[in-house]
Amino acid sequence: MNSTAGNSTDSSDQMPDLSQILPPYLNLPPHLSAHKYFYVCTLTVAAWDTLVLSPRTWRLLRTREWPPLKILFHFLRVFMPVEFTIVGVAFFDTKWSPDQCNRFYLFEPICTAILLAACSLVHVIRIHAIYDKSRSVLAGMGGLLALQVVVTAICCGFYRVTPLKDGQGCIAEPKANWVGIYWLSATLTYTVSFALAVRRSLRSLKVKQLSYWKLMLRDGLNLYGAIWAVNMVNMLFWFIITPTGPEDPVRTIVTSMAAVLTASMTMRIILAVRGSLAAGGAYAVSSSSAPSRSGNTTHVLSSARPPPSQPNPVLSLGRVGADQPAMYAVPLGGAGDKAGADWDGKSSVGGRDQKEGDIFPADSPVADPANVGVRVTVESETDFGGFAKKEKN
Repeated sequence: MNSTAGNSTDSSDQMPDLSQILPPYLNLPPHLSAHKYFYVCTLTVAAWDTLVLSPRTWRLLRTREWPPLKILFHFLRVFMPVEFTIVGVAFFDTKWSPDQCNRFYLFEPICTAILLAACSLVHVIRIHAIYDKSRSVLAGMGGLLALQVVVTAICCGFYRVTPLKDGQGCIAEPKANWVGIYWLSATLTYTVSFALAVRRSLRSLKVKQLSYWKLMLRDGLNLYGAIWAVNMVNMLFWFIITPTGPEDPVRTIVTSMAAVLTASMTMRIILAVRGSLAAGGAYAVSSSSAPSRSGNTTHVLSSARPPPSQPNPVLSLGRVGADQPAMYAVPLGGAGDKAGADWDGKSSVGGRDQKEGDIFPADSPVADPANVGVRVTVESETDFGGFAKKEKN
């Protein structure tokens, strides 16, 4: 019995430790391993977003005008996947030498700062547009953007190479905890953008009542909220979670995913704009009692009915001699009929399915072909204080 116990003890003592026989690129600390898994998820999201947005990107590319929002969309469309593909190569390549990493590690913070600045510029242009070109909104959002650009540029000089073993990858990390203001400045911009978008949507309920769900979908509040949420989670990793040592990259685990989702949701904000992208695009509802400060606003006024005493003539065409002729009604209203457009119109990459001015035939039996001729009836309707008066000619 004693010899058997002794043999089992000796065999357990002779069992080699896996951490001693595994190569460094397989023997990863827990946080570094989680970082690599999470970066795989980031690359998956970037690839999926690139494929899903391809049709809408092509339709937007075919439009003639090139306003700032369109230029920024295509910049983000190309810059985001290219950046994180290059960073992924440096992160997963086991043959990446320390000398190469010392020359490369600033690539990610600098490119991410450019990416965030482009996203924030989209938010500035869009929020400025939905507030009827308000100068105070432009000054506030523009000041936050300028602060973000300055802070991120300064913080890029306070990154260093994470001291990892050969083959474990190349990662940039901050030299001190205060470098987190790099992301704090961007998060502040997106927080104000989200708050202003929500405030504008709630104000629009005074003009047109909608459920909160439809309001969120109409104004893209879910997109603004997603950007704010992912950046707030990133803040938790930067300022609350404490790394175990200088080689622990736990503070930068979420940064890549935050940048990818911010760019992805920002591109969707651009695609959700109705009508032209010029001057920041149009907003679904604007109040006639609060006119824009700019004469070139593209906002649409939604109303339930036209103003009183405004005639709405209709031209009716049909065959003569039929008891129930096939009628064709053609509205003769002017540009004021466009005021009834609802919020469910198509985005900037496509128009409505039915073009204005089409002729709508009414279902009816076919008239006798022996009866030749055309009957023209012009019917106008005028509203006098709620009492409709029809006139036929």
